[in-house]
Amino acid sequence: MEAMPIRRSTLFTLAVCLTVGLVSPLSMKAEDPLVFISSFAGGDKGAVNAYRLSLADGKLAPLARTGGVENPFFIALSPDRRFLYAVHALAFGGKEDEEVAAYAIDPKSGALTLLNRQSARGSATCHLDVDATGKTLLLANYSSGSVAALPIRDDGSLGEVVSFVQHTGGSGVDPKRQDGPYAHSFIVSPDNRFAYAADLGLDQIRCYALDAAGAKLTPLDPAFAPSPPGGGPRHLTFHPDGKSLYAINELSNTVSHYRYDSATGALTVAGDAVSTLPADFEGKSYTADLKITPDGKFLYGTNRGHDSIAIFRIAADGSLTRTAIEPSLGKGPQNLLIAPGGKWLLCANMPGNNVAVFAIDPETGALKAAGDPIEVVSPSCIRLLP
Repeated sequence: MEAMPIRRSTLFTLAVCLTVGLVSPLSMKAEDPLVFISSFAGGDKGAVNAYRLSLADGKLAPLARTGGVENPFFIALSPDRRFLYAVHALAFGGKEDEEVAAYAIDPKSGALTLLNRQSARGSATCHLDVDATGKTLLLANYSSGSVAALPIRDDGSLGEVVSFVQHTGGSGVDPKRQDGPYAHSFIVSPDNRFAYAADLGLDQIRCYALDAAGAKLTPLDPAFAPSPPGGGPRHLTFHPDGKSLYAINELSNTVSHYRYDSATGALTVAGDAVSTLPADFEGKSYTADLKITPDGKFLYGTNRGHDSIAIFRIAADGSLTRTAIEPSLGKGPQNLLIAPGGKWLLCANMPGNNVAVFAIDPETGALKAAGDPIEVVSPSCIRLLP
């Protein structure tokens, strides 16, 4: 599939945005980054959309839409920002193994050119991460409860799966959501030596040694760090100082803090998990994503159901104190991105079909909307090309 050129409709949309003030011509500068937002849908609606983010006022200007990407639930970028990787699934979470697609990026237009696709060797592929050398792509398969590593060739295309690990176990606190393994994310450590998979079904963070040059995974001993019973760990992120890892727990609506031993790769629980919801909330809600500001001062986590973003201050020892909970300005906040410099936070409200941009107060971490959210079909993942 060839990259789609910028359509007349897209140019028209951009012109309208400029006319009505959604995008200020003066705010669109060459140094402003590209932002890619996936539309989690099948057929013609499935796509990876490219925008230009104004670092001056937080506005998003539409640039290109690459269609033909079936249900691109998650996307990832190579360290050199030349390539983009996206989930490709004709029937997301179906019986057939899904695929991961590799694309070359046009840094000016945001258009994508398909390089190839490879099997994910599992279903409901829900998370992708690329190691610091750009040689290995990690993925997590939710429905089939497995993780895998694929080699990345010099031209950015993907080789076949080299390492594959099927998680086993289950029968956790929640009989419906924890009847077996459900790998929900897979990330590389800051030193590029280890990889960690959050398994929602097992209440575990699985720990692996990573040989990035060979796309090889080796389970550590101990093989996992525990999560709160019934917590359901979903997404993981490291603190910028490389000493702490945080997990957002989908089922218990909490964030857990772990100490990271860079010598052995071991994770140690540090204190009790902290709630993302107000104490008086009685409805149903499930967390999704978490991100930390580049200065390491604040952590943000999303609540789907309460439809909000929880704000935490990070202490010197890595512990968390919740300071506020702000509306996400859309239904089902699925994914977050914090722009370089820590001035802007972007929130993809997937069932709400919009993306909201917030200014971050550098002293308090408070969020202030930068205008109205923009309409995007089923936005599921946001990545930025500086």
